[in-house]
Amino acid sequence: MTKNHLVLQTDFGLSDGAVSAMYGVAISVDPTLRIFDLTHDIPQYNIWEGSYRLYQTITYWPEGTVFVSVVDPGVGSDRRSIVVKTDTNQYIVTPDNGTVTHIQQKLGIKEVRVIDESINRLPFSGESYTFHGRDVYAYTGARLASGVISYEEVGPLVPVDTLVELQTTEATVQTDSVLGTIDILDIRFGNLWTNIERETFKQLNVEYGDHFEVTIENETRQVYKNIMTYGRSFADSHLGEPLLFINSLDKIGVAINQGSFAKAYHIETGTNWKIYIRKVPKIIYN
Repeated sequence: MTKNHLVLQTDFGLSDGAVSAMYGVAISVDPTLRIFDLTHDIPQYNIWEGSYRLYQTITYWPEGTVFVSVVDPGVGSDRRSIVVKTDTNQYIVTPDNGTVTHIQQKLGIKEVRVIDESINRLPFSGESYTFHGRDVYAYTGARLASGVISYEEVGPLVPVDTLVELQTTEATVQTDSVLGTIDILDIRFGNLWTNIERETFKQLNVEYGDHFEVTIENETRQVYKNIMTYGRSFADSHLGEPLLFINSLDKIGVAINQGSFAKAYHIETGTNWKIYIRKVPKIIYN
């Protein structure tokens, strides 16, 4: 029997017993199961961030890994509970509320099954409909990871194109500039991670050391505008200076060397946070 890892992500935090209960359910299914945390610090109800953190992480785990992602403001409603199989042969157990948007768009999803709760629900969990993370998702995820059930035994197949998707946008390039969005924060350090791919940015014929005018807007309000350098790493700038760099997902990031860009300028995330990066012509002194 092949056993796979189980990785948990929630917006529950660790200040009460919710995550511990999920661990307990999983270990009760199989005491030898290896369980890991992706994060439990997703902001409450923030489906977008839950989707992005899966995308940030999933490709670095082995095939067969089972992810349980619970950011579920619609718990107890008629939203579906699903298990998706990705093109990279991993599984995500989650509510169908948009939390696999980035996986679907960036990595691809092969199949979707709706969880049959008549089989895949914690026994004796009664009439509680507010903790599906424990009663349905952790239980089903553990059974799938440990080989107690096969993927086919999760429940009936449904079309991939019926999945709920969040709104996303693509970066666009003009002659000397690129327009994108602030998708997420590198939270601990306050760096901004954009949706601008490295290859898209390089259409501007960039080199390390080039200067760019960076403008950030929230809908119609300009929040930030300044000139900064494109560097290979933070060492390419002085302490406190802003810079553009390629982040760990091969996209453009914005940072302050040893400072929090997000806190300094009160930057948030989402498709309404636009970033405009324009190449500044080099000044040649005679």
